[in-house]
Amino acid sequence: MENVLSIQGNVKYSITIDPGVWIFDDRKIDLDTYSFKEEDKRDEKEEYTKAISKHWDREISEGAIYPPTMKTERKFEKERVLNGTFGIPFKPFLTNASPLPEAKEVTIVSSEGDITVPLDSAYEMILQFSQNGKPLKEDGPVHLFWGDGSNKLNPIRNIKAFLVK
Repeated sequence: MENVLSIQGNVKYSITIDPGVWIFDDRKIDLDTYSFKEEDKRDEKEEYTKAISKHWDREISEGAIYPPTMKTERKFEKERVLNGTFGIPFKPFLTNASPLPEAKEVTIVSSEGDITVPLDSAYEMILQFSQNGKPLKEDGPVHLFWGDGSNKLNPIRNIKAFLVK
């Protein structure tokens, strides 16, 4: 049970979460390509235009490419899952626990020391559960990143539980 986390305290429902099954969750995000909010200061319309232009140029020079078949898509997804680094937003779990109206903060219980953050900041957290296709066994079961990515190089490790206060 050391790989199972709990959300408890000032919540309507105390819940237990198992990061081992998140690899099958559609809410997972690829942390190799994920752009944290603070780093996300690019112009989306400009990026879209560049991507379309690049695609158009490729079609002109190479000819149209038929879309991949379901078989090749499944193969690609399997490779991505087996080798990827993934995380999942904390928000759905905290929302399901239903913090009570008087709840104002969340304490992250870790063997390295507890950290308390405002409830609003907790909704933005990202929990990494996989590194290069492997679960985080050494200092896991999850690593925690702030929503703005400010601790991207030094995530919070060895998390045991989340206490809503």
